[in-house]
Amino acid sequence: MNSIVPAPIARLNWPIIVLLTAMASFGATVLYSAAGGAFMPWSAPHMIRFFVFLIAAVIAGHLPLEFWKRVTVPAYFIILVLLLGVELAGAVRGGSERWINLGFINLQPSELMKPTIVLAVAFYFDRLPASRVRDWDAMAVPLAIMALPVTLVMLQPDLGTSLAVLFGGVVVMFLAGTPIRYYVGAGIGAMILIPIAFFFLLHDYQRNRILTFLDPESDPLGTGYHISQSKIAIGSGGITGKGFLDGTQSHLDYLPEGHTDFVFATMAEEWGMVGGLAILFGFFLLFKWGLTVASNSPSRYGRLVAAGLTCTIFFYAAVNLMMVVGFAPVVGIPLPLISHGGSSMMTIMGCVAIILSIERDGKGRYRNFN
Repeated sequence: MNSIVPAPIARLNWPIIVLLTAMASFGATVLYSAAGGAFMPWSAPHMIRFFVFLIAAVIAGHLPLEFWKRVTVPAYFIILVLLLGVELAGAVRGGSERWINLGFINLQPSELMKPTIVLAVAFYFDRLPASRVRDWDAMAVPLAIMALPVTLVMLQPDLGTSLAVLFGGVVVMFLAGTPIRYYVGAGIGAMILIPIAFFFLLHDYQRNRILTFLDPESDPLGTGYHISQSKIAIGSGGITGKGFLDGTQSHLDYLPEGHTDFVFATMAEEWGMVGGLAILFGFFLLFKWGLTVASNSPSRYGRLVAAGLTCTIFFYAAVNLMMVVGFAPVVGIPLPLISHGGSSMMTIMGCVAIILSIERDGKGRYRNFN
């Protein structure tokens, strides 16, 4: 086989490539159905974007881990500047100012910040002496690293993305060995600040989302409409679903955003619990791979980055799945590899690219050691 297949191609992580392709293809199938049996406007662009980002991820996965270290600080500050640019001249869509027009593309800088915050916080703890990790004053820098982008993203306003950025940074801090008492204290502080934030910091639509989450049946035709229709679609699918192209909630336009935020409900109506379990199993394999790469990485930086990026992808999937079944407020986070959307696809494949790089670095060091 080695004489037939070139060695660089044979050494690619084909199980992960096949897994990602299978998940994206299933997503394209769901999007095909959501469009009433048409490749446009969602299914075909979904697969085109996926293959473009997959090729880019495979290429970037060959970059040495040291490269990601070198670009971490410049990338962080460049994206901060882009976030400031969004505030000054961003494009408004759906009532939010999240995009900046670069001429050839409408860029959402907040998406780029999700993996970058993991790199930045990991970079800090990699350089911090192990003896200082448990010191309270050592927390000022990583907290500042997270606070700047989170504040700028909240101003757009984009609650879901700001939580995702914060989550990635906090996970890296926790894995770096910061004492659990800091998180207990932060939890107590959050409980005190949440009422203040709810009444004075959140926008009206964000408050409505939280109230709808707590009692979706209070306004089933208004603010609770999304969740109510999502539950109906998922429940009506049963064990095996109504059948491909036979969904009614999405095809009759009862289910809003059935190709993005609520794509899982679109899928569950036609594929049932079997389809849902298939998606969950795919994510399980992806997370298992990411955490395995983290545990096998010989460097502290590699371990923190791989685990942090894996948890970032997990945050996407977990929040979206909880959202569509009413276990979390609707915060506009798509389902990785399944939902239509270029920005989220770019973020997920960017995370995959860096994890591939860490995996390659670990194998290279192992070969050199032997």
